[in-house]
Amino acid sequence: MNDEAKRKQLRKYKMFATGLFVLMAAIFIATTLLQKSNPSHWLGYVRAFSEAAMVGALADWFAVTALFRHPLGLPIPHTNLIENSKQRLGDNLGSFVVSNFLSPQNIRPYIQKLKISNFVGEWLGKEKSQEILIRNLSDIVLDILNKLDDTSVSQFISKKVTEMTDDIKLNKVVGNGISYILEKNDHQRIVTNLSKQIKEYIIENDEMIKDRVQKGSYSFIPSFVDNKIADKIASGLSDFFREIEEDPGHEIRNLITQKIQDFSTDLKEDPKWDDEFKTIKNGLLKNDKLDEYSSDIWVSIKKTLMKELQDEQSSLKNYLTKNLNEFSENLKTDENLQNKIDHWVRVTAYKYILKNTHQFGSLISSTVGNWQGKELSEKMELEVGKDLQFIRVNGTLVGGLVGLIIYTIANFFL
Repeated sequence: MNDEAKRKQLRKYKMFATGLFVLMAAIFIATTLLQKSNPSHWLGYVRAFSEAAMVGALADWFAVTALFRHPLGLPIPHTNLIENSKQRLGDNLGSFVVSNFLSPQNIRPYIQKLKISNFVGEWLGKEKSQEILIRNLSDIVLDILNKLDDTSVSQFISKKVTEMTDDIKLNKVVGNGISYILEKNDHQRIVTNLSKQIKEYIIENDEMIKDRVQKGSYSFIPSFVDNKIADKIASGLSDFFREIEEDPGHEIRNLITQKIQDFSTDLKEDPKWDDEFKTIKNGLLKNDKLDEYSSDIWVSIKKTLMKELQDEQSSLKNYLTKNLNEFSENLKTDENLQNKIDHWVRVTAYKYILKNTHQFGSLISSTVGNWQGKELSEKMELEVGKDLQFIRVNGTLVGGLVGLIIYTIANFFL
């Protein structure tokens, strides 16, 4: 029922209670006039009933009206009670709600029934929901990106890179990287490929070897002898590198491995390499260069993000959609995940409500206290005014009966 319907209902019952008073007044006047010309005994009883009924009606009208306003507009003490006591009413109402509705024993049963994982899973599984969520997230991130100052972000990146690289020992990083490659035996592929490339180069360039041999040979040695020597050299070298390529345990491989390991250890332990890499780092990361790198990095990241967020079929949005579908399915089927999420929600809600119960009381108190006194009185009267009109009706009838009883006792016993 809206406020207008409540007002109509209140007027109806006010008219009923007032009409009953007017009826009693009319009966009182009529019986008073009739008694002057008609000595009938029963007129006294009717007159006594109507007279007492009027008094009861007026008394209860005054009591009911005094709750909401000054009767007849007269500033009589202890009237217009709601408007004058609104702050106290708000405080008491807030305390009542907190004590009786937000106590641990009252809220615990409702908190324990909370189960939002299935609801969230169902909601996230809907295509429309995903579109709304991704669109809103995209708008928020785009708004943040547009408001960010590019210069400030670039300077922030540059500062953080400087802070991080100051503590990084590049020689140890490189040395550990080499050790990792050795542990994985990945360097053997490099040795194999190099051996293969050298072998093929020797085979493909045998003429160059012959020319080299002839240039270094004596003039009295026949050319066929030089060619024979060149063939032997080329054949020996190609066979040697073929052996390295095909034999995983070749001694050259072991020697190379040892040399690389020694170099890695040297990088990590020899102070000269620390100084060398600091020099290299300082050369690469000068302030002007670092600012330029940072600016280029940020511009690239920002441009890519904005493009991905604005494109409806971007890789980022497709990736988000895929993960939302997977998360939705997990929420609907994975009981362990459901229990963890629901338990977290229950505990968090329970702690938050108990921690902030005083805030609910303060909210009610301040809301009621900030209402205009007349507005509060009108709200209260709309809610309970109908029932209070029956107090007027009951006062009229009960007052009449009491008056009748008193009149009867007076006639028969006094």
